[in-house]
Amino acid sequence: MHSFHIPSAQSHFTWNRAYPAAAVVDSGETVRLEISNASGGQFGQDATVDDVAHLDFSRVNPVTGPIYVRDAEPGDALIVEVLSIDLDTWGWTANIPGFGLLADEFTSPHLRISKVTEHRAELLPGLRIPVVPFIGTIGLALAADGDHPIVPPSAQGGNMDVRHITPGARLWLPVAVPGALLSLGDTHSAQGDGEVCGTAIETSSQVTLRVHVAKGRGLRFPMVETHPISARAGRAIATTGIGPDLFEAARAATRGMIEEISRRTGLDDIDAYLLASVAADLRISEIVDQPNWVVSMHLEKDVLEGAP
Repeated sequence: MHSFHIPSAQSHFTWNRAYPAAAVVDSGETVRLEISNASGGQFGQDATVDDVAHLDFSRVNPVTGPIYVRDAEPGDALIVEVLSIDLDTWGWTANIPGFGLLADEFTSPHLRISKVTEHRAELLPGLRIPVVPFIGTIGLALAADGDHPIVPPSAQGGNMDVRHITPGARLWLPVAVPGALLSLGDTHSAQGDGEVCGTAIETSSQVTLRVHVAKGRGLRFPMVETHPISARAGRAIATTGIGPDLFEAARAATRGMIEEISRRTGLDDIDAYLLASVAADLRISEIVDQPNWVVSMHLEKDVLEGAP
């Protein structure tokens, strides 16, 4: 078996089945990829709010690749086994105007740079969040010709932001083109389910994967086999939103969590919003009792104990 290394310079900003392969591998082989943070190099450790205001969206969410996997054909599934994610020592979280679940309520740019260690990320002095590295954007080329934007996910995966794609997990992706053409980027130190402000703790990394072809294993959408590293456990606060519209219920649960974080810690609402995005989990708690559904947002109490 060979192993392959792909530098972050081998990256692209759209999905396109015509991109040349950065590596050609066999089923069962291992690949190590360098991943740029989601700003595409526009934010460094000394970035400021002014950098957020001038963010060039054409350069965000670069993905490294693509990887051509021999014998992968439409109708197959590509199984991506995540072996390791080695994070950089810092990451960023931002409120980007026009982006996020409460974009109409939080309209000004905001930025926090986190120190990242093996176990904790410090969003604010004393506010430490457990580090659970995962791949935010990972997918295959689409069947249709031409460029397709990176940010919206599709049946071939992409910018799914499923926080369970951690070391030890296995991701199954539907193959739409010969060779599958796997690319990935947008690695995170930590994120809550929903990524409500639109960003997690966005962190550069090096990722090691093993790929396998499952012949004839047609899937309509991606599937994840999770690893216990992604589980959360412990005492939590859970706010809710209730009504006939799941999107509005999610917004209400998020507003409730922002208010509760601010009340318990004294944080400004904008920092509470960022904290909810990187550490709190949105869940559909009930969708059977018409006409109203329940969305809840859960934040472990331990996260707040060190808050300023």
